[in-house]
Amino acid sequence: MNRIDPPSRAKLALAIPAIVVGGLLLASPAAAYIGPGAGFALAGSAFVVLTTVILAAAALLVWPFRKLYRLVRRPAKVEPRVKRFIVVGLDGQDPRLTDRFMKEGKLPNFEKLAKQGCYHPLRSTFPSISPVAWSSFSTGCHPAKHNIYDFLDRDRRTYLPMLSSTSIGRVEKFLKIGKYRIPLEKPELRLLRKSKPFWTILGEHYIWSTVLRVPITFPPDEFYGAELSAMCVPDLLGTQGTFLLFTDRPASGKFKEGGLRIPVEVVDDRIETAIQGPENQMLEGNPPMEVPMVLELDRARGRCRLEMGGEVVELEKGVLSDWVTLTFKAALGIKATGIARMMVTEMDDNFSLYITPIAIDPGSPAMPISHPSFYATYLAKKIGPYSTLGLAEDTWALNEEVVDDGTFLQQAYDIDKEREEMFFSSLEKLKRGSLVCVFDGTDRIQHMFWRYLEEGHPAARGKEDAEHKNAIEELYLHNDALVGRVMEKLRPGDMLMVLSDHGFTSFRRGVNLNKWLYDNGYLVLKDGHDGSSEWLRDVDWSQTKAYALGLTGMFLNMEGREAQGIVKPGKEAQALKDELIAGMNGLMDEEKDEVGITEVFDTAKLYQGPYLGNAPDLLIGYNSGYRTSWDCATGMVSEAVFEDNVKAWSGDHCVDPRQVPGVLFCNYAIDDADPALIDIAPTALRLFGIRPPAHMDGKPLFDDGTSFATS
Repeated sequence: MNRIDPPSRAKLALAIPAIVVGGLLLASPAAAYIGPGAGFALAGSAFVVLTTVILAAAALLVWPFRKLYRLVRRPAKVEPRVKRFIVVGLDGQDPRLTDRFMKEGKLPNFEKLAKQGCYHPLRSTFPSISPVAWSSFSTGCHPAKHNIYDFLDRDRRTYLPMLSSTSIGRVEKFLKIGKYRIPLEKPELRLLRKSKPFWTILGEHYIWSTVLRVPITFPPDEFYGAELSAMCVPDLLGTQGTFLLFTDRPASGKFKEGGLRIPVEVVDDRIETAIQGPENQMLEGNPPMEVPMVLELDRARGRCRLEMGGEVVELEKGVLSDWVTLTFKAALGIKATGIARMMVTEMDDNFSLYITPIAIDPGSPAMPISHPSFYATYLAKKIGPYSTLGLAEDTWALNEEVVDDGTFLQQAYDIDKEREEMFFSSLEKLKRGSLVCVFDGTDRIQHMFWRYLEEGHPAARGKEDAEHKNAIEELYLHNDALVGRVMEKLRPGDMLMVLSDHGFTSFRRGVNLNKWLYDNGYLVLKDGHDGSSEWLRDVDWSQTKAYALGLTGMFLNMEGREAQGIVKPGKEAQALKDELIAGMNGLMDEEKDEVGITEVFDTAKLYQGPYLGNAPDLLIGYNSGYRTSWDCATGMVSEAVFEDNVKAWSGDHCVDPRQVPGVLFCNYAIDDADPALIDIAPTALRLFGIRPPAHMDGKPLFDDGTSFATS
């Protein structure tokens, strides 16, 4: 079961368009919603470790037989036109900023790559959000054929949100021995993205692919190659990223997003507390596992000695630690390990300790995050511990002002460095085949630092750090240096593509579509309710015709589809869609005298495919500067349709996709002047001599007669 519940923390769910999402959140440390997460981790962690060892040994033993089998069963020989196809994904790199910095002479390597081959804007997907876009990139299909439309979908029975890309079950059968419960089954863990990614099709022709951190690969694909999962990999609590703040500062209310505040008491500069982890499903009542923690403060030196489980960590105020291993013990021989970074943020009159979301330990993963299962551990042995969380950069902590700009940037660049080490190691080893790696720091940093690009952005906090005012420009220079290092590693017969899934724009004003529906009589609240409850819990479904959920979609309350649907399919539904489109097209923000919505799209007219029935009925094309409001994203009906966005999360791309194309650089000139993201998958197949399947919507970017140097 992967329904997102309870409400108080599910705000994560839509906060990330990159994220955007935090989704599976905690009601309290002791009552975590586990999915995808710790319940599975505990039930399967020992099995995962054992299986990893067995598989590694078995791989060596059966290698000669597999080699012989491949020789016998090898499909018809294909004639590749390249030796290696290398894709560097820079999530969110924007063509307007790229053009600007290139003209200023600040991106010499991008310019060199463009002159050597080509540079084009790259059409994104409808909608232009990461899970949809990268799924279209990998499969060559529009959403109606790969089934991913947003970070979230809705449970048609309850109207509550659920993760769109992964189905997570729970263990139902146990053997009870006293207070212990021994799981007798493994819960379901299933990727909901449909259609084969191009690396799977390449693998069917025994062409190797290494796939690093491409979104919507959790649980990992199984194919002839190696893959490290990305977006929607949970933390050890089963959430999409929950930071911890241990503090003796009096609470000024709950965190609205992604964090837990744990009160502590300082006695003689000593604190005794515990880090609560996942539920222990092996004990009756599912109590949370804990790691006891003792802190001794040295205020004069601004240092803190932290001891837990026999491990000692020395912390300095304002300095982010390296990765620290946390071991949660469930029963004899059963444990779940995670890794986190820590920082003392204050140690004067008050004390506060920030701990990043507890990532699954790649050295001993508690659930499958790679293919083969030992690949994650292999990478950890090679480069050291690294973040496994799908949305690893802690945007929530910066939004809540728990960390500052500098700390967030350090996290982002440290994660980027981990990714680079994986990428270049894989590039060196790859003789023939494809390598795809997505770097998502571009997306995260633009989300959080766009407020520096615009005068008078409502998210400006009045105390912006001048040291980081050029954070986005420095990021593009950083990307340029990466491209230069990749180009130095190219060999004859290599094709390099550097691309982004979408561009970026400002997020100044939020739009609450549910408030608009309420004002116009399409959504009705229960008697005595004001719409302030999350996840549409105040809605009277017996009188409601339409509702918004997610970052870009609107649904009709359809009879026979939704549990309490009242809109009849067919002519009535189409008439309602036409009416809503007419009402929202060109929707004006009267306070700012600007258009908030440029165009509303009927998804049935956007694309066709076997999974069209799972799509939102309408997609909202916001104007630049506008996006779904934070309240609307969490199912609240706020007081105003339009409101200022005052969060550090100040840039976005959940707008009319025509306004935020991505970029495409290639070391060969392509034969299509208007490339689209869905064209990459069929292009990859054609480059290796494979005819793209007929169901793919994209088209190869090179004509059959185009030749490439392969010597």
